[in-house]
Amino acid sequence: MRMRAALVFVIVFACAFWVLGQQGTQGSGAPAGAGVFDDQAQGGQQPPPGARGTQAPPRGQGAPGIAGQGPGRGGRGGAPRTKKVVLAWADTRNGIAQHDSVSHALAVIERIGYESGVYDTYIRTDSNIISFNPKRTDGTPASGGPSLSNVDAIFFCGHREVPLDDAGKADLVTFIRDQGKGFVAAHVGLTAFESWPEFANIIGGGFEGHIFGNVPSPLVTEDPNFPAVKHFPPTITMADEYYLPKNYSREKIRVLQRLDISGFDPNPRYPRTDGDYPVTWALMYGKGRVFFSSLGHDTKAWDNTDISRMYFEALRWALGLTEADVTPRPLPAGVQMPGAKK
Repeated sequence: MRMRAALVFVIVFACAFWVLGQQGTQGSGAPAGAGVFDDQAQGGQQPPPGARGTQAPPRGQGAPGIAGQGPGRGGRGGAPRTKKVVLAWADTRNGIAQHDSVSHALAVIERIGYESGVYDTYIRTDSNIISFNPKRTDGTPASGGPSLSNVDAIFFCGHREVPLDDAGKADLVTFIRDQGKGFVAAHVGLTAFESWPEFANIIGGGFEGHIFGNVPSPLVTEDPNFPAVKHFPPTITMADEYYLPKNYSREKIRVLQRLDISGFDPNPRYPRTDGDYPVTWALMYGKGRVFFSSLGHDTKAWDNTDISRMYFEALRWALGLTEADVTPRPLPAGVQMPGAKK
């Protein structure tokens, strides 16, 4: 009997020890996948176990005020946020050949923000939330949810003529230029708002077309110190649908990466005489930090850690969590036109 009791005790003790160990692992305070990138520096506070951004207060002690109506508030009854908030905005309803990659891009941006503990993400495709006072479809004030009053940066994948009214455009300018909030645009974002000239000033240029790309192409890193591209080698061969920008000036943007087009055949659609083909850049729009990259055309591109890490680090910079020099610089000497290496 004593031996049986001792055996039962050992078994119970071992089970209890295993359960405690599992609870300690699952409730450690660090979100799942906190090490999203190997040497990533954590720029924000980690969320509490099992929560995305806000921690519910004790029962009966909800946050005062209308849910979501003030900066720093979470969902209904949520406590003040402890992390930055990103609005992933992707209105593609007027896109030509809409990109299947946009849905996956938004999911990746949300996931790496959560798993790193750096920011929370709202995902929206409706442009009426680009306002300090968004309204419902019946014209009454929206209750809860994102607005330009309670987010810190925008991740933008809008396509072609995004339906944003004049009031929304004015609020977007104020949000970035005057309030100093961040704006990170990916791939199709360059095609947006062609009928709104000020957007070219925000993003740093316009959409010229698909001149080169879609085949393995040499991508040159011009600024190895900028957080979003410093993990890239000096030159890397990548296949993507590279957009050529128009109406950009190296006196206004800091080019971070460019395509080396010297090995391509001459193309009459390439309008420049200097061989310049910017792919990724950053700039200041008033007080706001703005980043754009042409990378990310295909869905599979967002599973490339070089690309997902680039946009993650771009958001950290746009949110003010890291610093970088974005002083515009001229085209480096020696850049060659198409056909030079043929």
